[in-house]
Amino acid sequence: MALITSIGLASLYSIADGSFSPWAERHVVRFLAGLGFILLMAVIPREVWLTLAYPGYLVAVLLLAAVMFFGSEAGGARRWLSIGGVTFQPSEFMKVGLIVALARYYQWCGPRMSQPLMVIPPLCLIAAPVGLTLLQPDLGTAVLLVVLGVGLMFLAGVHILYFLGSGLLVGAMLPYVWSSLHDYQRKRVEVFLNPEGDPLGAGYHIAQSKIALGSGGMTGRGFMQGTQSQLNFLPEKRTDFIFTMFAEEWGFVGSTVLLVLFGLLILMLLIMAARCVSPFARLVIAGTSGMIFIYMFINVAMVSGLVPVVGVPLPLVSYGGTSMMTIMLSMGLAMCVYVHRGQGFRTGRLGMFY
Repeated sequence: MALITSIGLASLYSIADGSFSPWAERHVVRFLAGLGFILLMAVIPREVWLTLAYPGYLVAVLLLAAVMFFGSEAGGARRWLSIGGVTFQPSEFMKVGLIVALARYYQWCGPRMSQPLMVIPPLCLIAAPVGLTLLQPDLGTAVLLVVLGVGLMFLAGVHILYFLGSGLLVGAMLPYVWSSLHDYQRKRVEVFLNPEGDPLGAGYHIAQSKIALGSGGMTGRGFMQGTQSQLNFLPEKRTDFIFTMFAEEWGFVGSTVLLVLFGLLILMLLIMAARCVSPFARLVIAGTSGMIFIYMFINVAMVSGLVPVVGVPLPLVSYGGTSMMTIMLSMGLAMCVYVHRGQGFRTGRLGMFY
């Protein structure tokens, strides 16, 4: 985590033309504060978080609902909430709330998880935040919540036939989903399919991103030497497109090192999950690894033109307080349940790695 954050720190320093202000210094302060928060969470008994799982989920849902009435609007969407002078994005914290609530549920239901009536509650837990997120509208985060929730159901051990049936249902609903999208969302998909169709308009971001990725070559242009980023051709370079900026400066070699670091972090989390016997502990850690992987995969695929642009940050690298604290909160929970891992029945697919 520290190595990945250091890469983010160097990138934000470069973006600011060799200055720690305004982004790099805030980035490192948030990481250090989050690191202390992780250590604090790790010594709290696991039963505390088990008890707070459902109340925490409910608070996250209420904050999501509050965005519709009190949220700040930007770019035609309401996604931010201000409380006591602090502005944050509730949908980010909802990811952690969903992980803990589903883990708590499967701790309770045990081997009955594949019974038809036992499948309905987790689907409701997933549907509530997804629906509220779509109303903002924020299609990218809604998709992330669906993938994260369904992934946890799979790891918990729910029968495979449910996923096959759901896949067929989603395929049948695609025409309706397409017609329900906002104009700018449909435009993003169209640009993804044909980015050269509007290179100076809707396709500008991804076109500049591809140019920057290609200009980095094998070893990159050098620290603070990227032309696309330093000359401000690259948009949103401190948040969504920070991987592109890093790749232009450090090339294929540097990008590979960063992705390997993410892979090691995810692998370590999966090993931790497999060593836990309690379903709650295993699913909290597995959910954290899944969230980091989804963040990382979609961000890198997005800036490479492999998926539509949906505005997903790169964990621990992109600038953003809410994203950073979400990762730190989930890592704190993962550390806590691992340190206090106890005995219990073993179910689910993660057991195969133990």
